Amino acid sequence: MITAIALDDELPSLEIIEAFCANIETVDLKKTFLKTSEARYFLENNPVDLLFLDINMPATSGIDFYKTLPQETLVIFTTAYKEYAVESYEIGAFDYLLKPFSFQRFKMAIDRATEQKRLLSAHDEGFIYFRVDYGLVKVVFSEILYIEGQDNYVKFYFENQKSLLVRITIKELLEKLPENSFCRIHRSSIVSLSKITSFRNKTVYIKDIALPVGNTYEEDFLKKL
Repeated sequence: MITAIALDDELPSLEIIEAFCANIETVDLKKTFLKTSEARYFLENNPVDLLFLDINMPATSGIDFYKTLPQETLVIFTTAYKEYAVESYEIGAFDYLLKPFSFQRFKMAIDRATEQKRLLSAHDEGFIYFRVDYGLVKVVFSEILYIEGQDNYVKFYFENQKSLLVRITIKELLEKLPENSFCRIHRSSIVSLSKITSFRNKTVYIKDIALPVGNTYEEDFLKKL
């Protein structure tokens, strides 16, 4: 089952989402909100899998609100304005429901979200899926050389394929990686321990790539070597 909340500045729209969710066993709608500030406060303490989100709202637009969310949160935009569809998909929205939407279309979105959440959580078998652009990309742990953090994104560097940019913070990513296989060595970098060629003068070498080890992370790194 996936957990969800809904945010819309129109009460009738929230009531429809509540009624639809009540008839779908695979979704647990925790709460609904009319104000972005209240939804933001709730999410800070109660993370959910899925957010139903209106776009045209008075204080903050749904698109701007979405950009502040963790990468793991799937977002389904629910709006009466079709002109935002392209932009919503460009920033990684999972689905886009144009009001008024039917129960069948709503349930289809829930079913797809449930399956995607299952794939995104399947990281105990040596790989993990990430949402990239309009789909999912599979990342195999054993193929990772190192990872660089770039604000709210990370870039994966692999042995035999091109790099991959994913919208997730380095802190969030660490919670998904096998602890005994990866180590954070700097505020902006994680290394695959098995790929380290050498370590000297507070610098990790992976083939011909030199990565500095920060003072804050050195002790933990040395314990894992």
